[in-house]
Amino acid sequence: MTNTTVVEAKNLTKIYKMGEMEVHALRGLNVEIQSGEVVAIMGPSGSGKSTLMNMLGCLDRPTSGEYYLDSESVADMDDDQLADIRNRKVGFIFQGFNLLPRSTAISNVELPMRYGNSNNGRSRREVAIEALQSVGLGDRLDHRPNELSGGQQQRVAIARALVNHPSIIMADEPTGNLDTKSGDEIMELLLNFNKDRGTTLIIVTHDPEIAEHTQRVIYIRDGVVEQ
Repeated sequence: MTNTTVVEAKNLTKIYKMGEMEVHALRGLNVEIQSGEVVAIMGPSGSGKSTLMNMLGCLDRPTSGEYYLDSESVADMDDDQLADIRNRKVGFIFQGFNLLPRSTAISNVELPMRYGNSNNGRSRREVAIEALQSVGLGDRLDHRPNELSGGQQQRVAIARALVNHPSIIMADEPTGNLDTKSGDEIMELLLNFNKDRGTTLIIVTHDPEIAEHTQRVIYIRDGVVEQ
């Protein structure tokens, strides 16, 4: 594993204003993640782990502090710049799958490629088929989400996350809605992509069994890294 820092956050704060009240979700948090690492982010409910995930995935910007993604300074980027860096560098997997219900598996996987990605002359469909085959769904290309099991829907979501060849996959409770067998299969799939492609894997989870699959656990409490 090359020892390049892919995620570097320094003194990140995030304050949400709710009427007269201020909620301090992150309080000067520092974190570093190396290229190719498999990391779990854990912590009790309300600890700031989802806020941190949103910051690291460029879905939100901090109130103050510095954040570098692949050595690019991200904290002061505008919405368009954040969308661009997200699309180039980050693949997202969510607990609720977040698939478009009326679209087929292949249409769902094609979605990230509609935002300015180059496929070296290959069609979006061709690349999407390859991604679905890589997660074992080559025979489910034209199925809609309601025609797929939970585990299959999450595989579609993984194919969609991988289709632009991101350097980082961010997974928020990726097995939370799945039975144990499907959850184990999804984790095995993600770990294989990490091993084969060197993709950095950041998993937000409350499940100690999921965390056991990772190389390192970042434990957050009250908006700071506790250990």
